[in-house]
Amino acid sequence: MASYSIIDNLVLVILYIGGISISTSEPTFDENYHVVWGYNHVQNEASEVQIYLDYSSGARFESKLDYGSGFFTMKIKLPSNDSGGVVTAFYLTSMDDGNRDELDFEFLGNREGKPYTLQTNVFAHGQGDREHRIRLWFDPTADFHTYKILWNQHHIVFFVDNIPIRYFKNNTRLGVSYPSKPMKIDASIWDGSSWATDGGQTKIIWEHAPFRAYFKGFNVNGCSVSNGGSIDPCNYDQFWWNSKRYWELNPTEQKAYKIVKHHYLTYDYCVDKTRHPVPPTECSQQ
Repeated sequence: MASYSIIDNLVLVILYIGGISISTSEPTFDENYHVVWGYNHVQNEASEVQIYLDYSSGARFESKLDYGSGFFTMKIKLPSNDSGGVVTAFYLTSMDDGNRDELDFEFLGNREGKPYTLQTNVFAHGQGDREHRIRLWFDPTADFHTYKILWNQHHIVFFVDNIPIRYFKNNTRLGVSYPSKPMKIDASIWDGSSWATDGGQTKIIWEHAPFRAYFKGFNVNGCSVSNGGSIDPCNYDQFWWNSKRYWELNPTEQKAYKIVKHHYLTYDYCVDKTRHPVPPTECSQQ
């Protein structure tokens, strides 16, 4: 009964804040994205793209432009067959120079009948190890769901179907690193057998390949940055995701976030005393 009530609350929140992003006409995949590797493991149908993993390769695509702020959205349906060891990802990332910024959604596959784990992570100036893991309240393989990353000068928020599941405040004033480099939008599918499922104990069963992930919704609400440019102009109020409405979670979003943290969060780096005997500075602010 309690579980039903929690889901009911989440559905009500979805209805309440469903207009959080501004809808525009949908561009095709090729207008904003291109394939980076695994070209023969990509099926491009203009408004929907499939990428798949088999023993020979996975695949990855990314945005043609770099961005310095925005509200980034992708609709995703995950591989439905036995997917233990398979990682499907949607993320923002800067150039991998050993000092990268990155914001991750990583969907960790599992044995058939067992739930996916959704891992989020925040990298800033090459520092990561800020994982959160949640179990989802729906089957992400049955249909498309919407995954969003809000990134502005105030905070980073990860959303699932308009439900905030992760919040990371800009605390540079406290010495906490915060993403400040132009980033591309990326999506990929790859072999994560060494770590993703049960700490690497559950490996991919290749007889179940190919593992297919589906993506659609290729509009980008972001401030583009020219090659080598600064992200500072992307913090201007002319962009709707920088307006005061998006400086903090509203009361309804805060309530939904508390529900997720209390009932669906399965790992939080802030309380992992083995890795962090002293909680990182930002943990008292999240």
